Amino acid sequence: MKKLFTILAVITSFLAIIFSVLPISNLAIFPAIAALVFGGVAFYLSKKAGEVKKIIQFSFLLTTCALTLTTYKAFFIKTEVENTEVLDEKEVQFEEEAIEELENLDFEDFEIDESELESINLDN
Repeated sequence: MKKLFTILAVITSFLAIIFSVLPISNLAIFPAIAALVFGGVAFYLSKKAGEVKKIIQFSFLLTTCALTLTTYKAFFIKTEVENTEVLDEKEVQFEEEAIEELENLDFEDFEIDESELESINLDN
């Protein structure tokens, strides 16, 4: 049981570190809390058994680093949305081009028999 909680603590602390350096750093709080809980249980069980492993303390260190980095990014780094007018103009332009392309298609070249339509309707 102690090994399970130790492994879970290490895995979630690594996830917290990974999330804290990504732009979605606010999500690092969830694996960090899980790492603290798993690490606390593993620490309690190892203390009860009389041997505290360094890996548990390492997971606490990683979790603390992840929480520190996440807190720093939350308070001091401001995310700004730049002007999206250029993207909106390109989207309108692409939409107009697609409409023109659809209008230029010739549907007169296609021949559809009534038997094909009946077989399609029967399949549904």
